[in-house]
Amino acid sequence: MSLDIENALAALPAELQPFRESLLRTVRERQQARPHGRAAEWDAVLEALPQNAATDVDFTTDTIRIGHTANAADTEAIRASLQQFRPWRKGPWSLLGIDIDTEWRSDWKWARLAPHLAPLEGRLLLDVGAGNGYYMLRALGAGARFALGVDPTLLFLYQFAAVRRLAGAMDASLLPLRGEDLPAFGCFDTVLSMGVLYHRRGPIDHLTELLSTLRPGGELVLETLVIDGDEQEVLVPEDRYAKMANVWFIPSTAALELWLARAGFENIRTVDVTRTTTDEQRATDWMIFQSLADFLDPGTEHLTIEGLPAPTRAIVLANRKQG
Repeated sequence: MSLDIENALAALPAELQPFRESLLRTVRERQQARPHGRAAEWDAVLEALPQNAATDVDFTTDTIRIGHTANAADTEAIRASLQQFRPWRKGPWSLLGIDIDTEWRSDWKWARLAPHLAPLEGRLLLDVGAGNGYYMLRALGAGARFALGVDPTLLFLYQFAAVRRLAGAMDASLLPLRGEDLPAFGCFDTVLSMGVLYHRRGPIDHLTELLSTLRPGGELVLETLVIDGDEQEVLVPEDRYAKMANVWFIPSTAALELWLARAGFENIRTVDVTRTTTDEQRATDWMIFQSLADFLDPGTEHLTIEGLPAPTRAIVLANRKQG
């Protein structure tokens, strides 16, 4: 497998080095338990991409930009290779002049979040459910000194590996793990959990896991599906939600804040609530499968195809207590 996990772990900053061997052991256990049938194919695609081909790198703009190439034949070959890693869900990206229009306009979510974040300059950041690492790199662009991400979907790790291969060294590593696989680091300044909570059968367990990764006073960014209602209002889908079988609990924002308090967080504040539209999440040439428009009731954008409230997402910030 071309994903160089050992080098990714070797790049961890000093605070995380004590966890290096346990993380490597866990990754190997997961890889042995669940080998992926397309790994050899993706290895070949990744290794065919040029190394360190970027002329410049910019993580500060809505579209993450990795260099530029003037050779049209090379550009088309690289485009064909990158298309082998479809679907691209988080973005957008511009890789050596190739524009990747991802399913999600992740830059819109970042724009809603960024004004409320504690300044990221010099901070150590963890992204749980990082996907292909878009938010990790935006954090680096905002001054974070290192970003560690975890995501169990191997395809997303290959997308990140492709970006890193083209760009060269970056102060970021992405591991094929779930949040529940992580130790209680207790040292991260900022932790992101975006689009994960509703996939967990035990949402309070997820919140306590996140708490354990933060240093005292560190900041959690929690983004998740919500519904209207008071602090006791929680939607439990009978079967599927927006065609997703793995959605377990969708709380009101008041209930979500209560959960965070029960898990041990303080300074809890909801900073954004936005209904997801088909302009923000949609099918593209780089994500050719069904998207939000296929998950909504054809008669009204306010209901899912199952007749449940259509997706609305909240961003809630909270801090680990100092004491």
